[in-house]
Amino acid sequence: MGIKLIALDTDGTLLTSNSKILPSTKAAVERALKQNIKVVLCSGRPIAGLAPYLTELGITGSDQYVVTLNGAISMTTNKQIITKDLLSNQLYRKMTAFSLANQLPFNVVDENSNIITADHNIDYVVYLQAYENTAPLYVRTPDELPADFQAAKGCFVGTPELLDQWEEAIKQAFSSELYVIRSDPHFIELLNPKVNKGNGLSELSQSLGIKADEVMAIGDERNDIPMFDFAGTSVCMGNGSQAAKESADYITATNDDDGISQAFDKFVF
Repeated sequence: MGIKLIALDTDGTLLTSNSKILPSTKAAVERALKQNIKVVLCSGRPIAGLAPYLTELGITGSDQYVVTLNGAISMTTNKQIITKDLLSNQLYRKMTAFSLANQLPFNVVDENSNIITADHNIDYVVYLQAYENTAPLYVRTPDELPADFQAAKGCFVGTPELLDQWEEAIKQAFSSELYVIRSDPHFIELLNPKVNKGNGLSELSQSLGIKADEVMAIGDERNDIPMFDFAGTSVCMGNGSQAAKESADYITATNDDDGISQAFDKFVF
């Protein structure tokens, strides 16, 4: 049974170390789309941070799809929502209070791609997060937002050394209520417990009538492991983390060395 849907992580996978898309990747995606294979960006980024790449790849329209914010929101590429699982205002306040009490850089991303922090001493990684996603950045306390405000995800950010120091404490504080994942050396993300890339990909595939063994997932980090677990074929980039490599069926070349096109050639074409 052939591949009908390919899920692509963004950072470290679709994008090179210089945040570009290789010509070989563009050619492989174009060829897949011409064969009516769905190519779905499945990313921790909000839609604002994915839109330029969707356009560049020609993944557009009401019959193409994207899984954003690690699975919190899936939609068509023209922004028609398919699934949405957000965080309660109470949990948003709890995360913000924890960050302020411990002086940890923290922000949330809402369903409209806005990045919001309560800390006036904004960490460099938060600025970079907003820049890379072409997303508005606001400094607001919970009391300055509507009482029914819900976040799509929370992000503790900073140097790898800082997050190494705090990762276990964050998990102890929130794992009973939230899905907590170290998505990157600079990010610990907190999401609705129903949410991960695997669930988002599963829900989308089911809605399209596509079976798990007709799905290929390509990624490089720990937050990609749930979609590896779902997909019939899982591929880790050569630059991926050890945990991701151990969870994949196959390891391709790196994101700078035509890893995506090699995986397409091996499993799709």
